[in-house]
Amino acid sequence: MTDAHTPFSSATDRAAVERELRAMIAEAARLDAAVVAGLPADIDLFGPEIGLTSLAGVTLLGAVDARFGVDVAALDLSLDSLQSIATLADFVTAHRSAR
Repeated sequence: MTDAHTPFSSATDRAAVERELRAMIAEAARLDAAVVAGLPADIDLFGPEIGLTSLAGVTLLGAVDARFGVDVAALDLSLDSLQSIATLADFVTAHRSAR
């Protein structure tokens, strides 16, 4: 497992970020991790399949900051990165690499 100070730099690393985010999303939304792992990457985080609430979203953002060192709320004021699993993974990967 990579620690919070290991840089991500390739498509393989982007996939690893997405896998970890899926686990975090499952935990925040109180869903089975296997269910979230099988969802399409473009699924709406606040849609019916995941049903992320605002409180769960805050929990997720805290977990992302703690794990990856990316403060999504500070860097993306409109929170467009929370549209889907893919947009969040892309955002985290891009900002993680920029560090």
